[in-house]
Amino acid sequence: MARAFLVVMDSVGIGGAPDAGRYFNKDLPDLGANTVAHIAQACAEGRAEEGRSGPLRLPTLDALGLGAAVQLASNQPAPGLDAKPTGLWGAASEVSAGKDTPSGHWELAGLPVPWDWSYFSEDGAAFDKELVAHVAEAAGTTGILGNCHASGTTIIADLGAEHMKTGLPICYTSADSVFQIAAHEECFGLERLLKLCADVAPYLHARKVGRVIARPFVGTPEEGFSRTTNRRDFAIRPPAPILTDWVRASGGRVHGIGKIGDIFSMQGIDTLEKGSDAALMEHLSEAVQQAEEGSLTFANFVEFDSLYGHRRDISGYARALEWFDREIARVLDQLRDGDLMILTADHGNDPSWPGTDHTREQVPVLVAGAGTGTIGAVQFADVAASVAAHLDVPSQGPGRSFLP
Repeated sequence: MARAFLVVMDSVGIGGAPDAGRYFNKDLPDLGANTVAHIAQACAEGRAEEGRSGPLRLPTLDALGLGAAVQLASNQPAPGLDAKPTGLWGAASEVSAGKDTPSGHWELAGLPVPWDWSYFSEDGAAFDKELVAHVAEAAGTTGILGNCHASGTTIIADLGAEHMKTGLPICYTSADSVFQIAAHEECFGLERLLKLCADVAPYLHARKVGRVIARPFVGTPEEGFSRTTNRRDFAIRPPAPILTDWVRASGGRVHGIGKIGDIFSMQGIDTLEKGSDAALMEHLSEAVQQAEEGSLTFANFVEFDSLYGHRRDISGYARALEWFDREIARVLDQLRDGDLMILTADHGNDPSWPGTDHTREQVPVLVAGAGTGTIGAVQFADVAASVAAHLDVPSQGPGRSFLP
């Protein structure tokens, strides 16, 4: 039997989405956004020198076909990414109407989102009175703080002291279909925050808001506040079987690493490991060494997106890519004969782009364990179909396998 490893490099887009003009950061359409190419260009021009220096160095990913995929998707120059691919490679486009985490992951798992997500207004109060009252009642408070679009780090800096004084939860949103609640782990309580998010999630899911996100933080007004790793997403469950279900229905086990459990509400997932990206890389290495025959390991590495993309930190994003490239080389060396590993992404988040939102882009599809060559332009759903084909399980989605 075979094994499969599906690794999502969260937000590592390569430009060229055919419908990018329909998606915006503030008033600017995402036309021309290109996460990888613009980082590579900044590095080559000496504009990404914080904690690193020189051209972008990604020998492992480039050998698998990253530079070639950038050229295929967008025809933009990516200095330093010019290797002749030794893996199977291509570029994938998304059909779901969103550039967010659930949309990308659902479609990579074989299920294009069958509805339009709900989003909150950027003009005036983000949340209507009924929603505010519902959350306040669930929290046992007289109201909420925030009620706006905001950066998560900025809003706790602005409202953390008031939150500690009043006990009111900080509620905010972004350009994604999300409702986020920030609260102090000690003053408000971590378990109370998680329960609040779980209690209000069904109400928001009924409105087709994709995720309720718990954003715990610690600190003091005097020394400042910082978010902790105890974030948890309460996401709408996929309304139909996805890749994880297909594998389990055929007798295989499914191991989640990172945000995968939250994104799919544990649907079809047997085990889950969480932590920082450094910890997740160790979990992925352990899975490659220990996972059962016939199993799927589905991993998400989020810090490209959460720490650097949204914060428009080009140097930090470049450092994260170079770290990942070094570490994934070690993991790839551990693969067995018959293993398949697909490295891809769920959307873009160009750190050179105005605004703070994701960017609508194509994503790389880099395949180890299936020979060499180009698969050309494919769809997100083709990733799920290809994993299913490798594991010899029936595919129930619209995708087609691109494996030779």
